[in-house]
Amino acid sequence: MSRNKKKRKQQNQSRNFPWLFIALGGVLLVVVAVLFANRSGGDDGTPVLRVDQDVIDYGEVKLDTPLTFSVVVTNAGDGVLRFEEDPYIEVREGC
Repeated sequence: MSRNKKKRKQQNQSRNFPWLFIALGGVLLVVVAVLFANRSGGDDGTPVLRVDQDVIDYGEVKLDTPLTFSVVVTNAGDGVLRFEEDPYIEVREGC
């Protein structure tokens, strides 16, 4: 093969190299890195659970008497408050 044919073959091979795919892959990696960095941005603070009533006292109530009550729960902190499980309420007798 002559030198010109070798150069043309090398040029064609370098043109066929998937530069577009490499560039798109790099952009995709940057986008994923930014998304993961912003994902933890709101969790930097500390959540603080605040309940409007600590104790609910109905006095003496007959057994099997249905009662209802409302409790307002708020997040007084600057972090995100998440419940890992269903909230647990303990009913104690005679307190």
